[in-house]
Amino acid sequence: MKLILDGKINRTYVQTLCMAFFHGEKFPKDEKDATTVLYVKTEDREGGIYCEAELCTQNGKERATSFDAFSGIKSYERVSKTAVGKAVYEAASKLTGKSLPWGILTGIRPSKVAADLIKDEGKGCASEILKNEYLLSDKKIRLVTDVAQNEKKIISLATDKTCSIYISIPFCPSRCNYCSFISYATPKLFSLIPEYLNRLMLDIKNTFETVKSLGLKVLCVYIGGGTPTVLNESQLDKLLSCIGNCIDTKELLEFTLEGGRPDTITEEKLRIAKAHGVNRISVNPQSLNDSVLEKIGRKHTVADFLMAYETVEKSGIEHINTDLIAGLDGDTKESFQNTVDKIISLSPGNVTVHTLCVKNAAEIRKGGAAYETDDKAASASVDYAYDRLTECGYAPYYLYRQKNTVSDLENVGYSKPGEEGLYNVFMMADAHTVFGVGAGSTTKLVFSNEGKTEIKRIFSPKYPYEYLQDNQNKYKEAEDFFKKEV
Repeated sequence: MKLILDGKINRTYVQTLCMAFFHGEKFPKDEKDATTVLYVKTEDREGGIYCEAELCTQNGKERATSFDAFSGIKSYERVSKTAVGKAVYEAASKLTGKSLPWGILTGIRPSKVAADLIKDEGKGCASEILKNEYLLSDKKIRLVTDVAQNEKKIISLATDKTCSIYISIPFCPSRCNYCSFISYATPKLFSLIPEYLNRLMLDIKNTFETVKSLGLKVLCVYIGGGTPTVLNESQLDKLLSCIGNCIDTKELLEFTLEGGRPDTITEEKLRIAKAHGVNRISVNPQSLNDSVLEKIGRKHTVADFLMAYETVEKSGIEHINTDLIAGLDGDTKESFQNTVDKIISLSPGNVTVHTLCVKNAAEIRKGGAAYETDDKAASASVDYAYDRLTECGYAPYYLYRQKNTVSDLENVGYSKPGEEGLYNVFMMADAHTVFGVGAGSTTKLVFSNEGKTEIKRIFSPKYPYEYLQDNQNKYKEAEDFFKKEV
C-alpha cells in the first residue's frame, strides 16, 4: 500500500489502522507498483483539525472527511489522531464493507486509554468518548472499561522498589503451525538442554544478586517458553532448586510454571513444582476439538488434556490457568462455544482467551501463502467467551491486542475473584522492572519519577546456541540505569 500523507500525521498510526482493514498489508519504501493508495491530508483550522482521506484500490475509490475540535484536556496528538482515524476509517469501511469492533483505537493496550479517560472524565463520560470519538462497539466498551478498573488494583502493587523475573525455556515437544515464538522441537536442539540449563542457572543466580544489590523486592517469578514442562523430572527439580536457593519462594506473590502442553505434564513434575513453591500453573488445550488440534500440529488429544487437567487439580497447586485460541483452522463458532462450555465446567481459576494472530514466522504463512484472517466465526467465538465467562463469575482483568489478528480482535485474561495472574499485568503495563533470563527473553528496566517513566530494554539472544555464546553484561547495564535515575 502506498501512503501519501500531507500534514502533521502519525504514519505508524495510519499504517496500523489500515492493517486492520487490509490484513497483512505491507508499506514498502519503494511503492511504485502499489495497487492500493491512501491519500490523507490534515489542516489546522479554527477550533480543531480537519482531515480528508481518499482510498483507491482495484475495487474502487472512496473519500471521507472529518473534523475534530480542540476542547478541555485533549492534546493536539489526540485531536489529530481522531480526526485522521475517523476519515480513514470511513473511507476504508465504505470500500471494504467492514466495521471494526475496536473502531479507530489502535495500540497494544487499549485499557491504558480507557484508564486515562476514566481518571480524567469518569466512567460514564469515558464510555461516551470511546463510542463517539474512537467508534468502539458497545461490547468492547464494556470490556475495556472493566479491564481498566480491574487491572488498576494489580498495577498498584508494583513500585520502583519491586520487580519480576521471567525465565525462558525455549523448547517445545512440537511446533504449532501458528507459532512464531523462538521454541524448538528437534532432537539436535533438545540435546542442548543440559548445557542450556547450566548457563541459565548461572544467569538466574547473577540476576537475583543484581536484584539484591539494587534493593528491589521480587513479586513474581514466571517460567515460560516454549514449554517449560518439556524438561524431565530431574532437570525441572534442578531448575527450581536453583531458584529456591536464590529466594524464599514463599515470599513471592506469584510463582508461575507454564505447563502449556498437556502431553508434557506428569504427576511427578507437579509434585516437584509444588514442593518448590510453584503456586500457579498453565495447562493449555487451545481447543477441545480433536480435529482442530491435529490440524494445528498439537501432539495431544482432548482426552489427554482432560487427564492432565485432573492431574494438575489433584496436585494441590493453588491457581490453574487454561489458554484457548479463537479463530484456529477448522474451528467453528459452535465447536469453540463447546470448548468454552467444557472449560467452564472444569472451573479453573483463570481462563485466557486469545485470538489467532497470523505472523510471518508462523508455519501457516510459509511459502508466501495468504491466510484469510477475516473470520466471522472468530468474532462470534470471542463474544461468546466474554458473555459466558462473565455470566459464570469470571471478570476480565488483562487485555492486549496484536497486529494481524483474526478480525482485528483481542486477547483477554478472565479470572475468578482473587485468581488474577499478576505477572502478565505487570509486564504489559510497564508497572515495574522485569528481568528476562534465557534465550529470547527481554529485560525491561522501568523507573518512574514525578509522573515520567523511563524504560530501557535489553534483549537476550534469540536462539539457544547464540545464548550459550553470549557475553553481554546486562547486570552492569541494569546497575548503571538505576544509578543514573536515582
